[in-house]
Amino acid sequence: MTTKPLPLYRILQAEGFGTRRYCGDLVAAGLVEVEGQPCDDADAPFDPEGLRITVDGEPWVCHVRAYLMLHKPAGYECSQRPLHHPSVYTLLPTPLRVRGVQAVGRLDQDTTGLLLLSDDGQFIHQQTSPKRKVPKVYEVTTAEPATEAQAQALRTGVQLDDEPAPIAAMGCDIVGERALRLTLSEGKYHQVKRMVAAAGNHVTALHRSRIGGLALDPALAPGEWRWLTTADLALLAQKE
Repeated sequence: MTTKPLPLYRILQAEGFGTRRYCGDLVAAGLVEVEGQPCDDADAPFDPEGLRITVDGEPWVCHVRAYLMLHKPAGYECSQRPLHHPSVYTLLPTPLRVRGVQAVGRLDQDTTGLLLLSDDGQFIHQQTSPKRKVPKVYEVTTAEPATEAQAQALRTGVQLDDEPAPIAAMGCDIVGERALRLTLSEGKYHQVKRMVAAAGNHVTALHRSRIGGLALDPALAPGEWRWLTTADLALLAQKE
């Protein structure tokens, strides 16, 4: 997309490289290249979206809004102030942390898989609003062999202790002796683990593989991230 040209120092500031003065000093010191060319004019205007820069030797592609996919590993908390484990935000480069990206919903510290992050408040609200019923697919490893009776109970609805009515999965399939593929449209506290327990089994490992029509990129190793593309964002809107 085409955006309004901005002075280079403002682009650097918006991308998370520091304060206005610090970004101006970076440019003045000859530490910034734009599209492969040195630039020592902090006021030089550029269209920020997709602009390729290098800051003190580090390449960077500018984005007006940050939309990210992270392959969350086990042992990380989706919190800026973690209590017992490292924060997922430590897996991101400093500019993204400085500009304030937030996890779109949370995964438990021992849950792996697809985690979205953004600095777009409207996007975060849309993705987490219960009214939108965004389907999320989980690969569940169970302690005991999964049975059709358990899968049927999860599809029909199981009663959780603090819920007034049974909670049903959008879909549940047995995909291995001790493996279920569970699709939910809600994000209640420990929901998958509690639902599987209510159905008579126990979760030993949990991995989120898909949100909407967007699957976790198989090229991402645990702990790795990438920018979402326009096509990725369109897939998120799909309900099937």
